Amino acid sequence: MAKLVIRAVLVLIIAAGALGGGAYWWKTGRFQETTDNAYVEGDISVVSPLIEGRVAHVLVGDNQAVKVGDVLVTIEDDDYRAKVAQADASLAAAQASISTIDSEITWQQTKIDQIVAQQRSAAAELNRAKTVYDRYKKMIVDKVIGTQELDEATASYLKAQAAISETSAQLAAEQTQLGVYQASRKEAEAKQMEAAAAKKLAEIDLDRTVIKAPIDGVIGNRAVRVGQYVKAGTQLLSLVPNAVHVVANFKETQLDNMRPGQQVEVSVDAFPSHKLLGTVESFAPASGAEFSLLPEENATGNFTKIVRRVPVRIALPADNPLHGLLRPGLSVVVDVDTRTGPGSADAPKVAEGGLLFGAAVASDQ
Repeated sequence: MAKLVIRAVLVLIIAAGALGGGAYWWKTGRFQETTDNAYVEGDISVVSPLIEGRVAHVLVGDNQAVKVGDVLVTIEDDDYRAKVAQADASLAAAQASISTIDSEITWQQTKIDQIVAQQRSAAAELNRAKTVYDRYKKMIVDKVIGTQELDEATASYLKAQAAISETSAQLAAEQTQLGVYQASRKEAEAKQMEAAAAKKLAEIDLDRTVIKAPIDGVIGNRAVRVGQYVKAGTQLLSLVPNAVHVVANFKETQLDNMRPGQQVEVSVDAFPSHKLLGTVESFAPASGAEFSLLPEENATGNFTKIVRRVPVRIALPADNPLHGLLRPGLSVVVDVDTRTGPGSADAPKVAEGGLLFGAAVASDQ
């Protein structure tokens, strides 16, 4: 009799468990998508120099928190200061050359003005000589004067014509020389611009001898040491931001009802006593296999179907209780509630032209 009672109790317990489990699945479980293939990630900044040189100072240590603009590393700047001084000298020489050419242009314009004045005087003299010559020609016909006076008037007239020709030639020559000076000034201006650009580049390189933090974060993977000779692009250290997110790799069979904006419960393995509430932010444009070093080619050889995984980015609020404690690479478990957000489970699963999921991905991008 006791055995029958025990069996009945066990049957009732199992039935109650099955009923409770079924009720949970119907109300909640069927709307949950869970995976433990998820990790904390951050937009880690790799700090590298843009110039080469010997490291003078390393002002940060491992795991040190820094703020944007803090000086991390300095590179010896003697050579770069010398280049700035050299560029200053070249710029000063170019400016002096322009000043010299401007003086020559001013002097040349003065000479041209003098010749123009001489040309006007010669024109007046030519007009006077021609008037005398014409008058003497009439007077010689009337025999009022002798041939000697006419010869003198003729000589004066010819001399005045020659003076006009001479001043015209001088004016043309001086104007040509003025054009040469003006062309030289344009060339000097180009050299001045070149020298100014060289100075700017030298100043930029000098500024780059001081390497500052581009973001707020924590120093990690510090490989730089004092005295080390580095080149442009050498990895000095990494800067891990305090703001992190989660990337969860869901199976393709789990994506049917998932949409951006849905709520996510995040459990961090390192902090099991805390549950974080995140939000589905975006979906990767392709599965992880497509971004691998050697993507599979299913059109050749034997085909074995494998369930693919798609990376899903999950945003965490900045004021979450683990802010500043989460580190990229930590393992997490995520549970997406597909009943929440703009794309709930009741939304249509198929839209014109393809799956609604595809439209959600396109809109996210």
